[in-house]
Amino acid sequence: MSARVLVVDDIPANVKLLEARLSAEYFDVITACNGTQALEICSRAECDIILLDVMMPDIDGFEVCRRLKANPATHFIPVVMVTALDSPADRVRGLEAGADDFLTKPVSDIVLIARVRSLTRLKMMTDELRMRAITTMEMGVQAPERRAVNDLGTGGRVLLVDDRPSSYERLAPVLSTEHTVDVEPNPAEALFHAAEGNYDLLIVSLGLENYDGLRLCSQARSLERTRAVPILAIADAADNTRLLRGLEIGVNDYLLRPVDKNELLARARTQIRKRRYAEHLRDNVQNSIEMAVTDALTGLHNRRYMESHLGTLAEQAAARGKPLALMMLDIDFFKKINDTYGHDGGDDVLREFALRIKKSIRGIDLACRYGGEEFVIVMPETDLHVAGMVAERLRRSIAGEPFTVNKGLKRLDVTISIGLSTLEIKGEPVADVLKRADVALYRAKHDGRNRVVSAAA
Repeated sequence: MSARVLVVDDIPANVKLLEARLSAEYFDVITACNGTQALEICSRAECDIILLDVMMPDIDGFEVCRRLKANPATHFIPVVMVTALDSPADRVRGLEAGADDFLTKPVSDIVLIARVRSLTRLKMMTDELRMRAITTMEMGVQAPERRAVNDLGTGGRVLLVDDRPSSYERLAPVLSTEHTVDVEPNPAEALFHAAEGNYDLLIVSLGLENYDGLRLCSQARSLERTRAVPILAIADAADNTRLLRGLEIGVNDYLLRPVDKNELLARARTQIRKRRYAEHLRDNVQNSIEMAVTDALTGLHNRRYMESHLGTLAEQAAARGKPLALMMLDIDFFKKINDTYGHDGGDDVLREFALRIKKSIRGIDLACRYGGEEFVIVMPETDLHVAGMVAERLRRSIAGEPFTVNKGLKRLDVTISIGLSTLEIKGEPVADVLKRADVALYRAKHDGRNRVVSAAA
């Protein structure tokens, strides 16, 4: 999954160097030579992350960052300041302007690429939530960007995991000036503490005496209750390799010892703001419109939501030159199921069918009940070949295990027919993509059911 990186620097040699490094790692790179040009590019939503120089002739990087973060339309774009300025005061100034990170030149290739990958992964996950929130806003629900712009990032709940008294006795009082802080000196208890505490930020020392701090970070990422909680790692300067590994497994940010107090507070505020913004997005999607856009029987999105959100996904796919696949599914002989087992039995089949769909697709895929026994799955960044593999896996999942109905008294075999199509022409109506999938579904049923047919076949 390639991200689009905007490099902003008024020195052409610096731009070319960063462009070469990033292109070698298969990132798409666009460039700007001043702050004004960068703001224009961002206003057109043409990038996923910004590498921003500080010292520029028209608008300096600090002011560019402040403007981006103050604008609800660009607030969510990660900004990494890359500059020769290296004092703690400069880093704090950049973080307080809203930067997601502050890297000092010369920047190691490994550190740069790890940071870009880490932030773009987070950005892409947030983008999916934003798109769904935009759909809710079109239905009259307010999006959270303006609230996020005004959030100071203070008043959070922080768990500090550190087994060295000389360290946590210095850090905890600093954090307590802005947040509620709990200290956990026993790493073996930290994960349980984190899961039960509803924290906004985990701060983990990687220098734990008899415990691997990275393993704790990895466990926090794999646990449902802590998966979305940002992690700030604290490490010694010699721990560079482990820090890079931490970014790969989900650490959001890091500090090197000796820890500057102001930088600690600034990075904590940044991560807490991000946490709250993501939570607001989830609340918009999951709570505010649940009744309006969710099918009550299956828990999947309904046709109204799908038709609105599909347009957004298609526009994004066309703009990025990425594939978009669409799967239309129909339960075979569903009328016979209703006639034999009653509508309660049919409802049992629909509910179980929806559960099996959820287990077979990714988090970014959109599954909807289109109507009756017909369903649609939209798969961003998926070509026809991969979509066919997913469809076949889902078909086998349905046919391979009987469905239980009538409160467990009856078990019956169920099969499905699937039609596939993809977005073929930039800007084509999504109705045409749906129509091709519907035609392919008709062929699957006509050819004997319990099969997958592609519109391109």
